[in-house]
Amino acid sequence: MTASLPPGGAVLDADALESRWADAWRPEQVAERLDGVSAPWCVVAGWALDLFRGRRSRPHGDLEIAVPAAGFAEIRDRFPEYVFDAVGSGRVWAGARAETLGATYQTWLRDPTNGQFLFDVFREPHEGGTWICRRDESLRLPYEAIIERTVDGIPYLVPEVVLLFKAKAARPKDHADFDGALPLMNQARRDVLRGWLERMHPGHPWLARLARP
Repeated sequence: MTASLPPGGAVLDADALESRWADAWRPEQVAERLDGVSAPWCVVAGWALDLFRGRRSRPHGDLEIAVPAAGFAEIRDRFPEYVFDAVGSGRVWAGARAETLGATYQTWLRDPTNGQFLFDVFREPHEGGTWICRRDESLRLPYEAIIERTVDGIPYLVPEVVLLFKAKAARPKDHADFDGALPLMNQARRDVLRGWLERMHPGHPWLARLARP
């Protein structure tokens, strides 16, 4: 989040949210709607690792994509029949206006006919075509260095960046994602991730695994 949160917003209920995400889209559905946009968007989180693997390894409770903050309007315009809600600190602002969007970075696409959430958009900090890591602004990379594509052309965040974000508060599924992705990562990817973890999360348990040849 980039500023103090505005007043209002509904408190999120975990049990209710699970059912409201039951119809979450798959990556190919979003890719079809976003075909031809100029903003460098990509699938992130667990789905990104499955796109890297080339197969679905586990159930996914939602679908998350990332886009430069300045490119969000172009994404939003591709879904005129839906509503984007802003999310932050356990609250959701329905049909968020500019003030709330400026104070948050997550945005959930909602079907207004039934209240179901379909996918999550992370509006990322950047400078032009350079991505800026939200957790360490010294980590800056051109978008072409962090986005790869499946054989079907679906863009996804490279696994070393996905795992960097998963490392902060690794849950059982994050450890499983690491275990599944590691054998498919070449030495260059492993070395990059190890360097980032040493800087941001010294002593992380994944470091020993990454150090092995």
